[in-house]
Amino acid sequence: MAQLQAKQDALTARIAGLDLCREGWSASVRADALTRLSAMGLPGKRDEYWRYTDPSSLTAVEAATAPPFVAADEKMVFSGIDRLRIVFVDGVFDADVSDDLEMAGLEISRLADVADQHWARDFYGVLETRGQTPVQRPLATLNTAFATDGILIRATGKAEMPVSLIYLHKSDNSDAILHHCIKVESGAELTILENGPAAARFNSVMEVDVADGGRFHHIRTQGRDHDRRAVTHLFGRLGQESSFKSFTLTSNGRLTRNEAVLEFTGDDAIAHVAGAAIGDGAFHHDDTVFVTHDAERCESRQVFKKVLKNGAVGVFQGKILVKAGAQKTDGYQISQALLLDEDAQFLAKPELEIYADDVQCSHGSTSGAIDEGALFYLRSRGVPERVAQSLLVLAFLAEAVAEIEDEVLAEDIRIRMENWLSRHEGA
Repeated sequence: MAQLQAKQDALTARIAGLDLCREGWSASVRADALTRLSAMGLPGKRDEYWRYTDPSSLTAVEAATAPPFVAADEKMVFSGIDRLRIVFVDGVFDADVSDDLEMAGLEISRLADVADQHWARDFYGVLETRGQTPVQRPLATLNTAFATDGILIRATGKAEMPVSLIYLHKSDNSDAILHHCIKVESGAELTILENGPAAARFNSVMEVDVADGGRFHHIRTQGRDHDRRAVTHLFGRLGQESSFKSFTLTSNGRLTRNEAVLEFTGDDAIAHVAGAAIGDGAFHHDDTVFVTHDAERCESRQVFKKVLKNGAVGVFQGKILVKAGAQKTDGYQISQALLLDEDAQFLAKPELEIYADDVQCSHGSTSGAIDEGALFYLRSRGVPERVAQSLLVLAFLAEAVAEIEDEVLAEDIRIRMENWLSRHEGA
């Protein structure tokens, strides 16, 4: 009882300065989200799925100070790729530096601008609500209730280029809450790119509904600002013969928690979610994934790799739930950490829960140091030690990067990882 009261007291303090929208098409959804949130309270360190990550900086009344970091002469990721750019500065849409929100095969609008008859009226908050069972995700519910802006995208055909969501950070104490809704119609295809530090504290939700035969690709990078804190939520629902693939690269940041909640509702669908994290020093990175198989002959892959040094901490919590009747399920889960010194730490909680009898599911989790044999082999052939170590680190991360289908995007990610390693050599 005392723990629940503490969670509700924290919620009361947190939302005291937030405005709940009480007009327009989303008002009833937001009010419902607030009711659900009031019953949950905010997460605490004693909650099962927060035992490895302290949520206090994510639930505090004010965001901790995080000065924007300016990289010297380094171009932002994806800058050399043709894309439709949508820019947010500290969580506020910036029309002056964004492209026109028009592209063949897509309907794009802002959450803050849409009228009552918009398709999002029947979609906003739906997947977030479904994703609360069996594990509560109160920070996602907080987002649904109080999100100030976001992008609504409906793909009706194959988009001619990726849609790039760019998050710029300028204020030391900015506190951004963004909510994106994406519908990929039957047979349509869409690629979403995300990059940038976003704010001193960032809470985002992306709800993605992929209809029968649809294809969705998601590539995200999180980095630059050393003191930023973020919690992100990716909710996906897959129809028959659909495809959902997501990859995230995280470097820098004091605290990052990325949650992915995917649900198969149609047969013969594929969902891959992957991540690579590289952290040095005051770096805490948490991947929490929950995949529910509720259809036949579906394939899911979770591939997460972390490289940690100087006290950096990595967390992985991944679950595959196979419901009764979800026969011929193929579920794969791997989480691995490369610890570059004795101060780094990796905490893992892989889970399988299976109620069907004709499935193929596996999971594994390992942590360890660089292979001394492989390091000696490279050095014996004239490769300097630091270069050899970087090559082995990149080889370790390669399985996660391989989940990116577009080779141009994958190569951009590899270059970012190489640049980070070169900056941190010998540190």
